[in-house]
Amino acid sequence: MTKILVTGTAGFIGFHLVKRLLGEGLDILGIDNINNYYDINLKYARLAETGIIHSNQINENKNLSSKEIKFGEIINSDLYSNYRFMRTDVENEKVLFELFASENFDYVIHLAAQAGVRHSIENPNQYIQSNIIGFFNILEACRKFPVRKLLYASSSSVYGNNFKTPFSTNDKTDEPISLYAATKKSNELMAHAYSHLYQIPTIGLRFFTVYGSWGRPDMSPMLFADAIATEKPIKVFNSGDMERDFTHVSDIVEGIFKLLVSDKKLEHNYQIFNIGNGTPINLLDYIKTIEKYMGKKAELLFLPMQPGDVKRTWADTQKLREFCNYKPNTNIDDGVHEFVSWFKNYKIS
Repeated sequence: MTKILVTGTAGFIGFHLVKRLLGEGLDILGIDNINNYYDINLKYARLAETGIIHSNQINENKNLSSKEIKFGEIINSDLYSNYRFMRTDVENEKVLFELFASENFDYVIHLAAQAGVRHSIENPNQYIQSNIIGFFNILEACRKFPVRKLLYASSSSVYGNNFKTPFSTNDKTDEPISLYAATKKSNELMAHAYSHLYQIPTIGLRFFTVYGSWGRPDMSPMLFADAIATEKPIKVFNSGDMERDFTHVSDIVEGIFKLLVSDKKLEHNYQIFNIGNGTPINLLDYIKTIEKYMGKKAELLFLPMQPGDVKRTWADTQKLREFCNYKPNTNIDDGVHEFVSWFKNYKIS
């Protein structure tokens, strides 16, 4: 059975990807450090959805943080015979190399990272350790214990204040406006070097504004829905004059899966792809759609542009479409409806 290491499986995209891969009958080992960048209860709840629990971990009110999964402990899923999980950190070279040596992975999908553009302004060291050192360890592990393919998360933030739209992977990306973006661009450059020197097939994935159920609390959909539910004002930056290529997590996951199973040859063992919806949405229109499904109007607090933010994102996905027949299937109305339905159940009920 094909064996895959997926890093960041307690995270938003990692959680959804694992469920997709398990449905294909693949043998998955997931790792995550379960850090406290945001509420770890949400991370434990995601893990529980895939059967990663201890019998004494969940009490009646679902307070999952009372007993943590210990570092270095491999846990078998209670729901999937082909899923195991270890709480560890990609910064821990020793543990990572031991895993690679013992497991003989066929593929690696690296999603673990310190996320958040604004957080990187105040806490730069976390981004260097996780996104640079951690990624270096992944590359070294793939060199010492060869895999068929390494897929890794980059970000649309690498485009910075690119005024040419839609954003193409051929565009310049050497002027990042946040440290987060700089670390993601660094990952792409490091992967290129390793692909060239050691013939490791690598694929970088530039994600565009991912949203959907089980999303991160620091991202706009959760912030907006929570503010509406609690009747607090929504902070709307740049007075709402912003557009985002909102992409539902199911389309992101499908793009990753298509690239994983594709046997098409990569150019020089290295390629970068945009994964987005390809249709930018005005921020105020997005808020109106959330209002519709929340059944309540939002109070808007208009603020200036924040450091590290960009005015518009828009993915050119032609390259991905031609490579593996990628086509996003979730429009903004259906995607927001799915997210709000989950939010009402998870946060309110």
